[in-house]
Amino acid sequence: MDTAISLTGVSKAFGKFRAVDNLTLSVPRGAMFGLLGPNGAGKTTTIRMIMNITAPDSGDIQILGHPMDRRTQNRIGYLPEERGLYRKMKVIDHLYFLAAIKEVGRDEARRRIDDWLDKMELRPWLNKKVDELSKGMQQKIQFIATIVHDPDILILDEPFSGLDPINVALMRDFFVEFRQRGKTIVFCTHVLEQAEKLCDEICLMARSRKILEGSMKELKRRYSQDLLRISVDASLADVQGLPGVASAKALNGTFVVGLTPGADRREFLRRALERYRIDAFSQKEPELEEIYIDAVKSAGIEDRVIE
Repeated sequence: MDTAISLTGVSKAFGKFRAVDNLTLSVPRGAMFGLLGPNGAGKTTTIRMIMNITAPDSGDIQILGHPMDRRTQNRIGYLPEERGLYRKMKVIDHLYFLAAIKEVGRDEARRRIDDWLDKMELRPWLNKKVDELSKGMQQKIQFIATIVHDPDILILDEPFSGLDPINVALMRDFFVEFRQRGKTIVFCTHVLEQAEKLCDEICLMARSRKILEGSMKELKRRYSQDLLRISVDASLADVQGLPGVASAKALNGTFVVGLTPGADRREFLRRALERYRIDAFSQKEPELEEIYIDAVKSAGIEDRVIE
């Protein structure tokens, strides 16, 4: 089976507000899949319907080829945006309790929890109550609880919230490791930079609707413009004055150059080499934020840029 999660024509309304509108998407098995969009786009409602926390008004949801049931639910690790830790419980008791809920035996739970406590550098806080920990430490405890039963699918709603840059990098390494083990990972986030670094498949949502879905590689190719990145021993004014240049801007010690329609890249490069020393020259891929903005415009949706 190639599909881990599929939604067909799924809609959900709360009163007069339509939170999700006729959503169809497919999450390939073994993929890092990004469910992306600004706050209020419908991402969390979609995740809650996938987890059978909220029932859809219409449409069909399949998990590993079946509707959600108890057995399927135990093959999923879910990290909600609203963290669900018992604040007065000790860390170690909390982890054993949540492992038991997922039907992990005590001896196996001990082995797995010990391993993750060392990886997360949390052992000194084992006997602390949850509310004595920082937000970042609580997030790491929640993450261990999410993966302690070794699920086939991880669904993570804003997984980096509350983490400092070092721990964000640590978590990213874990996600890469999970993917290498064949796990399916679904990220739900409004931070496009994080998704762009991790995801190989994405679904972009805006105003309760899907506006774009596909592989990062294919989408970057589809939305690629005639933009070049050039590192040259010249000023911005010099670059702007080169034949065939429609636009140019400085970016991190290089220049991003847009050519006029029909301009030949080889001719541009030849003319530039005649005048200046060029250290690097490449096509510039569109960033995910640029793809999002173009997709929103194409869909006729006025929406704010994702933060």
